[in-house]
Amino acid sequence: MATLYHQLWIDAPASRVYQALATAEGLGTWWAPHTEEKTPQGLVLSHDPGERHGEVSFLVTDLVPARRVEWEVISKHPAQSPASSWTGTRILFELSEEKSPGGWIGLEDDGRTLTKLEFHHNGWDESSPFLGFCNFAWGQVLGMLQKQCEE
Repeated sequence: MATLYHQLWIDAPASRVYQALATAEGLGTWWAPHTEEKTPQGLVLSHDPGERHGEVSFLVTDLVPARRVEWEVISKHPAQSPASSWTGTRILFELSEEKSPGGWIGLEDDGRTLTKLEFHHNGWDESSPFLGFCNFAWGQVLGMLQKQCEE
């Protein structure tokens, strides 16, 4: 099994980044409008990227304020949708506040504390035709999170 992985540094407190990840309202500020439903299994966050894909639903499996958000993808999708490869995978956002590593990709070496986001989308079939596409798309989507949190 493969893991999609991204690390980014966000010039905002971990509490702000956490809020953008932990609720439907927060996700709607940077990704897409989401709904929130309390089920017997737990909190489910969903969004609808369009008829071709079907609704994408995440069961929230772990929330640690300002530190960690984890989801399990519980929705099923048509085979032509990149989301078809998501069913049963797990998405993890780990947050920590650290001194800026500085000196590259716009990060100044000025001793500021930034939020380091470690993103893992675990459980991918390595032969999925959507592995590279989704890894690239996650990079773009996480850039939108960074922009929203830094504004």
